[in-house]
Amino acid sequence: MEFKMKEGGFVTDLPYGQLDISGNEEHGFRPYQLMVSSIAVCSGGVLRKILEKQRISFEDISIKVDVTRNEEKANRIEKVALHFTITGENLKEEKIQKAMELTRKNCSMVQSVTGSIDIEETFEIKAN
Repeated sequence: MEFKMKEGGFVTDLPYGQLDISGNEEHGFRPYQLMVSSIAVCSGGVLRKILEKQRISFEDISIKVDVTRNEEKANRIEKVALHFTITGENLKEEKIQKAMELTRKNCSMVQSVTGSIDIEETFEIKAN
């Protein structure tokens, strides 16, 4: 990747398209938003693959994220709480729990920040 300076931030061209990054939301995505998005979406994508591989039928996955930042330490991210809502019929809590454990072990973004950011994962099952 290569990042080029622009007014208010930086820009990079990726295979999907242009990514504008800035500390000011008027000029691009904020770095912390990208980091939190990477953690959440990596986890969601890994969970989706695991459920599909285990032939657990589901209709939807949504992820609510709460972020705790420390203003006294450069506003760093200290905790990311991910709450997954898995929608489907006849989903078994124990199977989803095991899938969540595998997700944590296999999500490269979660593993990359282990030891520096506290990641909390919870889930709920929602029937149609």
